[in-house]
Amino acid sequence: MKLTKIIEKCNLAALRGNEEAEVTSITSDSRSVQPGSLFIAVEGICTDGHAYIGKAIEQGATVVVYDKPMIEEYFSRVTYIQVENSAEALALIASEWYGNPSQQLKLVGVTGTNGKTTIATLLYMMFRTLGFPVGLLSTVANYVNDDHYPTTHTTPDPITVNSLLRKMVDAGCEYAFMEVSSHAIHQRRVDSLCFVGGIFTNLTQDHLDYHKNMLDYRNVKKTFFDHLPGDAFALTNIDDKNGPVMLQNTKAKKKSYSVQRMADFKARIFEKHFDGTNIEINGRELVVQFVGIFNVYNLLAVYGTAQLLGLEEDEILRVLSLLKPVAGRFQTIRSPCDYTAIVDYAHTPDALTNVLNAIHEVLGNKGRIITVVGCGGNRDRTKRPIMAREAVMLSDKVVLTSDNPRFEEPVDILHDMVAGLTEEQKNMALTIVDRREAIKTACALALPGDVILIAGKGHEDYQEIKGVKHHFDDKEEVEKIFRNL
Repeated sequence: MKLTKIIEKCNLAALRGNEEAEVTSITSDSRSVQPGSLFIAVEGICTDGHAYIGKAIEQGATVVVYDKPMIEEYFSRVTYIQVENSAEALALIASEWYGNPSQQLKLVGVTGTNGKTTIATLLYMMFRTLGFPVGLLSTVANYVNDDHYPTTHTTPDPITVNSLLRKMVDAGCEYAFMEVSSHAIHQRRVDSLCFVGGIFTNLTQDHLDYHKNMLDYRNVKKTFFDHLPGDAFALTNIDDKNGPVMLQNTKAKKKSYSVQRMADFKARIFEKHFDGTNIEINGRELVVQFVGIFNVYNLLAVYGTAQLLGLEEDEILRVLSLLKPVAGRFQTIRSPCDYTAIVDYAHTPDALTNVLNAIHEVLGNKGRIITVVGCGGNRDRTKRPIMAREAVMLSDKVVLTSDNPRFEEPVDILHDMVAGLTEEQKNMALTIVDRREAIKTACALALPGDVILIAGKGHEDYQEIKGVKHHFDDKEEVEKIFRNL
């Protein structure tokens, strides 16, 4: 593709070289540069692509895009393009390279702290059930119709995103649903995408290792809605205090969902049990296979989005009653000894509280709750004592353990968690570093009628320790124990 075509939407500060150069590939990773590549140098969290410009040229890059004026030596065979912002340029270049695929899809983005994966995945499942060709970009998996592609980030880099969107277009997909993380918004990974709708779930403490504070975190989320076009829709949870804030400056059509107040899409809850919930949405009663008020909010978002995309209400309600929980989201496993294990991805204080409250609502006083929980390493430390405190306050027994320690010492993470407990609360908590042993201990403590919540990892099938991912699956571990009972 001609360079002039690729960069026509970029904000150029300077260009030196042949603007008619033929580009054979684009990349922001110097390791994947090939002869004829266009290399975009982007400053990241851990590394700065500008430091690898020389390496990219050595490997055959014929075009270099950058935003820091730090080029010391120019080569005649290379075209140098200085832009105002490399991250923005990467998004624009990636979209152009793949033929602006988001403009050929009805693309809906889901953002918020909790619920993104469930909502995006259930929308994908609903539209797939109804026979539509559809794509999904999520934390758990990426799909193009029924073809699965591995995932490494909640929202991938712009090149990967546009590559997958291109696959969706080529496969005839009409709709696509994607999670939009705060990191992706802040790093401008979704800048060039054309959305027909955006969904806001909620905002609770998370990612304060990245964002300065909760206000900064909220404002980053808000920019996603600020940039939606006038013919899109912005659907928000107005029971969250930040929900109305998301709509303040959006040009999109403003829509709302709620369990507590009047809204465009309103739900009521009648009966709760571990196999599902009896609810009413906009005056229509149905039984869904989901537990907890947080899941009712998720289903409301799915219902509202499906209506805004033009589906018939009867069809939406029929499929809602058929849908099952997403992998690692309130997955229930029955023990032969008459107790229940629940595996859930809850890894923020609010998500953990929501899941424990949902268990209480169904369990009543008929059994105890034993919670196994840890916190990830090299992430927001301030939530660790809060997670431990919430677990102890809402459980009868807690086993604090490792999650993904990454490059931190697991014992140090557990010390941070225990620091949030009073002396009395510490008596309710065991500390077992080995996650496998922690799960075994919880199962050994359980009596008939009890519920064990194993929180934090959900769908993940690995534990990351010192940069190495070791196979570990909470659900597999529980099932192994149950087979030997």
